Amino acid sequence: MDHWPLHDLVLRTPRLDLRPDDDEGLVELAGLALDGVHPPERMPFGVEWTDAPRDRLGLNTLQHYWRERSALSPQRWTVNFIVRLDGRVTGVQSLGADDFPVRREVTSGSWVGLRHQGRGIGTEMRAAVLAFAFDHLGAVAARSSAFDDNLASHAVSRKLGYRPDGTFTQVRRGEAAQQTRLLVTPATFRRPDWALSVTGVTACLPLLTGREPAE
Repeated sequence: MDHWPLHDLVLRTPRLDLRPDDDEGLVELAGLALDGVHPPERMPFGVEWTDAPRDRLGLNTLQHYWRERSALSPQRWTVNFIVRLDGRVTGVQSLGADDFPVRREVTSGSWVGLRHQGRGIGTEMRAAVLAFAFDHLGAVAARSSAFDDNLASHAVSRKLGYRPDGTFTQVRRGEAAQQTRLLVTPATFRRPDWALSVTGVTACLPLLTGREPAE
């Protein structure tokens, strides 16, 4: 696996392991998606991927993450960390950037399987990638957004120090719905009371930041 720099990257919190997606993990993640991500009457996502027919949802999930993994470059990347609790996949936490070597900004998105929600996993895994981005990649800002009725996502954002940064309107299931943009910086980030453990980051720096690691 010397040709794949993300192979050994691991983020660890007190409860969770976050590792970039691999095929074995994606199979379990697809099964988790089929078990449910949100109540069917709600749509928390800007891309309505969970509305796919059940006989397509698993394949669509695999193909989406394969495409993003294959397209990684310093100019545009998304690392999809598969999140595990006690060895079981509970969701996925993405961290992405466009032109990171110049802009030094990241974006994030995530979902947790319905049966694992309400346990603080979403907050813990987003805190992990923020600490990773700020402390190990040198990011100066992290952006996100959420529909105004996605109360759980907004609660996580408030806990971590995000601030509103404007709004925009998006068509959701054929109707207009407002999203709020959110911004957090190293200065406003409300750090958790635990320290993130990171291994395998050195080999990733040329791909994610465009720079070689310091000697």
